[in-house]
Amino acid sequence: MEMYEANYIRLRKLCGAKNAMPAIAVSRVPQGMDLYLQVLEQTRYTSTIALTYYFPDAKSGLLAYPNLKLRIYYDALQAEVLSQTFRNKNINNCAYRPKTNPSLPNRWHLNRFLFKWLSYCDRQGHSFVENDRLRQNRLLTEDTVTP
Repeated sequence: MEMYEANYIRLRKLCGAKNAMPAIAVSRVPQGMDLYLQVLEQTRYTSTIALTYYFPDAKSGLLAYPNLKLRIYYDALQAEVLSQTFRNKNINNCAYRPKTNPSLPNRWHLNRFLFKWLSYCDRQGHSFVENDRLRQNRLLTEDTVTP
């Protein structure tokens, strides 16, 4: 459970408060990949978000990877990976291949990956918090769409 708590802390630092989180946003940092955030659902005590990079792909144009679907639990102060999918931009080749093995070791690996990835995003300077003066990123929220 400690990892779920650490992921919560890292996600709150990256995304900010629940009510201030943009519905769709892109964080751009010098010398780094654009990080995409999309809020999929918000309830009183949770937020479900998608977090990904988009890589160029010769076959389909763009590949969303790692494309994690995450749930943030504000009452329990925890966050977890719900699923990981691969999505190609080309509609003819738009295949979701969920990696949703509910086994404990698989869940642990996905959440451990999230733990490390969020640390990496923090070191790069990514943030979805408006006017985050401590970061060197550029936050795009207006007229932003996910590819």
